[in-house]
Amino acid sequence: QVQLVESGGRLVQAGASLRLSCAAAGRAFSSYTMGWIRQAPGKGREFVAAISWNGATTYYADSVNGRFTISRDNAKNTVFLQMNALKSRDTAVYYCAADSRQDTVAVVTSGFGHWGQGTQVTVSS
Repeated sequence: QVQLVESGGRLVQAGASLRLSCAAAGRAFSSYTMGWIRQAPGKGREFVAAISWNGATTYYADSVNGRFTISRDNAKNTVFLQMNALKSRDTAVYYCAADSRQDTVAVVTSGFGHWGQGTQVTVSS
């Protein structure tokens, strides 16, 4: 089991940058595939980004590719989401997610097994 706590969400203006952090508790963090999922008001959850257990491979939704960067620090049990050039359509609750499977493609395709409570990101235009 892994417990996830997100932080860093706040209100920003369009074009700004923001970095989200996710602190994970659990012995096996360094072996987990990690990711970020978001849910905008009135919409379903949307995959944002994922990173393999060793940080070697990353995946992004087309809507954020080139603007967002996911990274991890296994020594500190933390995963990050650097968000640049934010747009109003990026407004959402952002959830940190984890999965014990190391097949990152399978996780991105089928979904993550563990979720945090979420952090609100609001981008004003």
